Amino acid sequence: MAKIFITGSSDGLGLLTAKALIAEAHQVVLHAKNAKRKDDTLQKIQGAEAILTADLSSIEETKILAEEVNRSGKFDTVIHNAGIYGDVPGELLFSVNVGAPFILTSLIHKPKRLIYLTSSMHQQGQPKLECLKNDVQQLNYSDCKLLVLMLTKAVARKWNDVYANGVDPGWVPTKMGGSSATDDLQKGFETQVWLATGNDEQANVSGRYFYHQQEKPYNTLVDDAAVQDRFLKLCSEITGVSFPPSQALI
Repeated sequence: MAKIFITGSSDGLGLLTAKALIAEAHQVVLHAKNAKRKDDTLQKIQGAEAILTADLSSIEETKILAEEVNRSGKFDTVIHNAGIYGDVPGELLFSVNVGAPFILTSLIHKPKRLIYLTSSMHQQGQPKLECLKNDVQQLNYSDCKLLVLMLTKAVARKWNDVYANGVDPGWVPTKMGGSSATDDLQKGFETQVWLATGNDEQANVSGRYFYHQQEKPYNTLVDDAAVQDRFLKLCSEITGVSFPPSQALI
């Protein structure tokens, strides 16, 4: 039995992932944006260990969330599921989709497994590191999902004692994906469940990009170690949170 924390798990793929893991008898802690969403979530799911609240667009609330997660004990897996999409400012896109997983990765006691939800749209993204501090409004969703995968790759490179992987859940019919989405909803969360529990040897890997439990080609811009390091440094400057050093091999 694993202990698992999932961000953005009050609805959509995060909630479906939580339900599947609870059904397998894992201990699951959920996250909702605010108290109202927490109350709504309690009506949708049974068996969760707890539901923590934080607005991930706020650096301070995200830091407090990390403290609450740490007070909940040692986690085996953290799934960075939360994300926003649509006609929203670049600053908000960065804060929720990139800044929050960076902060939580840096501050939550290191689990054995880290899973980051990205998107096939990252293929059209650019790092745009020069914009992060001075012109963040230039970032779009594809750029942010490229940076999420870059964070995944950086974690996998620097933390050899962790399995860190990125997942494209596909275009699925959730509130975010919309009713026109063409991918299979169940397949949209099965990879996260598979990676979170590590029962399959093929899931005991790091630095990979998965779509429906299969490794897929990705934008290799994320593999540049120097760019990764510059990205982490900028995230630290923006958030005031330092990225922890490497530790021993698994």
